[in-house]
Amino acid sequence: MEGVQSPLSNIVLSQDEIHAPFGGVVPELASRQHLKSIGYVVEESLGRARVKLRDIDAFAATQGPGLIGSLLVGLSFAKGLAYYFQKPLFGIDHVEAHIEAAFMEHKDIPFPALALLVSGGHTSLFSLAKKLSLSLIGKTRDDAAGEALDKIAKFLNLGYPGGPVIEKLAEEGDPKRFPFALPRMTDRSLDFSFSGLKTAALKQIKEHRISASHPALADFLASFEEAVARYLLDNLARSLQVHRAESLILCGGVARNKRLRLSFEDFARAQALKSFIPSARLCSDNAAMVGALAFEKLGESGEYRDARKVRELILSGLDLDAYPRK
Repeated sequence: MEGVQSPLSNIVLSQDEIHAPFGGVVPELASRQHLKSIGYVVEESLGRARVKLRDIDAFAATQGPGLIGSLLVGLSFAKGLAYYFQKPLFGIDHVEAHIEAAFMEHKDIPFPALALLVSGGHTSLFSLAKKLSLSLIGKTRDDAAGEALDKIAKFLNLGYPGGPVIEKLAEEGDPKRFPFALPRMTDRSLDFSFSGLKTAALKQIKEHRISASHPALADFLASFEEAVARYLLDNLARSLQVHRAESLILCGGVARNKRLRLSFEDFARAQALKSFIPSARLCSDNAAMVGALAFEKLGESGEYRDARKVRELILSGLDLDAYPRK
């Protein structure tokens, strides 16, 4: 099989407006909205791609990690299609799909590589020996980076999602005005912990009486945003001391952040390493990266037009279970 081509369609239906009044994602509302929208999204995607369901060679759905209710909606829908059309179904890991997004736009990423995944629910470091072969070397022990940004924005009543709001308000701020000490793991692991950084931010908010109307708001947000980026890259620098890499990958929803993208590219240049970041549209959760990873796995599974092999893939797909976390 040839490499992944550009997606024929990639429909993203955001739920931000639904969850904004609550300052964060409400799992029950999310799964209900998935039930309401999934048929429309699939129909719209097929229409834009100008293909029929019977033309599909294989189906894919996110298996986890994530909100279990929402995952079950997508996985059950995909199982129904796979069973009816007797086609293979691939359960895709959400985290792996974010890394695959970088390969969709950059075909020549050299190995070994280190991938920094930064999103609302995940902050992880992976070592990639080759394509589809990744090893977790560091993960968050509490809040993810995006979650920390969301919580600070919520505390200041700035709106949801917090990351993009903070980025916009911090554009003209001084990132050095408010000092933040970077967290350190006592066991010297490559894991992350954003709870201390979040607590330090809340302390500064109270000490300086920072509010949504405070004249130093932009400086404070720029300083906190800068601290998050520095902490992520500090861990990445430590990982390079024990894991050889020819290239660096940044992915996940928070990888849309301009300050982080620029800092990541500067860091890679200083290390004389190539850096790869998906375009902003592929950093957020999207179906294209899920389909692209399934395409790769389909190619690895052997001749997918062999009847016996297809039957094995169909049966294994129907046995898939969603998982909220690893």
